[in-house]
Amino acid sequence: LVTGLLAGYNATVLAYGQTGSGKTHTMGTAHQPGGATEGVIPRVIAALFAGIAGLPDGDSISLRVAFIEIHREEIRDLLVGGESHVTIRDAPGHAGGVVLVGVKELEVRTVAQMAAALADGSLARATAATGMNHRSSRSHAIFTIHVERRGADSADVTRAKMHLVDLAGSERAKRTKAEGQRLKEGIQINKGLLALGNVISALGDDKRRHAGGHVPYRDSKLTRLLQDSLGGNSRTVMVACISPADANLDETLSTLKYANRARNITNKPTLNLSANASEEVAKLRRALAASRAEVEHLRASGGTASPT
Repeated sequence: LVTGLLAGYNATVLAYGQTGSGKTHTMGTAHQPGGATEGVIPRVIAALFAGIAGLPDGDSISLRVAFIEIHREEIRDLLVGGESHVTIRDAPGHAGGVVLVGVKELEVRTVAQMAAALADGSLARATAATGMNHRSSRSHAIFTIHVERRGADSADVTRAKMHLVDLAGSERAKRTKAEGQRLKEGIQINKGLLALGNVISALGDDKRRHAGGHVPYRDSKLTRLLQDSLGGNSRTVMVACISPADANLDETLSTLKYANRARNITNKPTLNLSANASEEVAKLRRALAASRAEVEHLRASGGTASPT
């Protein structure tokens, strides 16, 4: 996924599972620099900078990171102190997808700077104790890495992004013993996960997909943000986190069924060229098509190619 990111392909890794099953630990969302354990995100950061070090001398890389959470259906920017006003808009043009308006994208140049952004954002994330987890995530968190690569040729420019998603865990109020604010958060968490499940079911149903059936991306902000990741322009990996306790058997089976439906989704990753690069490629393709047409015409007439 990291190699593809540097080549211009979008990527997503998301962790799903019941509350307390180890999603935040697996993703490494709460990792602190110098900590004893590492999850997916710290390893992605290390692999990304190792890949950058191996690029040709003529290539240049620009990196930006964003870190947001969806808490009770409100989007909060974790890299901005205090209240933040972030809204979702459809991406301009005809490429599909969405963009976040008002989110801070922090430029980073080193492993330490990117790890610090992750650590600072994690400290601002909404967490609380429940009956099943002493530090339960009360929001869906998305750490996004934006990569722009410029080659020696001015037309050789790619822009790609990688979403690293730590979903809040599915909850049963009877077991978490949540009340008041925690109960309201749990209801919103389950609503978002239900909407995500409906999108996965729609995309994983062959008959519905081939018939061009409706996919309910707009039912929640989580599914709108992951529109590219699920059935769109991205290479996506889903990590199913489960608990070994026999008391959690029902939730474990539910998670595995969820993941099995996700396996049936077919994404359509494409190379993300900049607008100028896309125009240049289109121009070259038109010139190539014209040259081929001229060659075919000359072959048919027995003539020779005109000088260019």
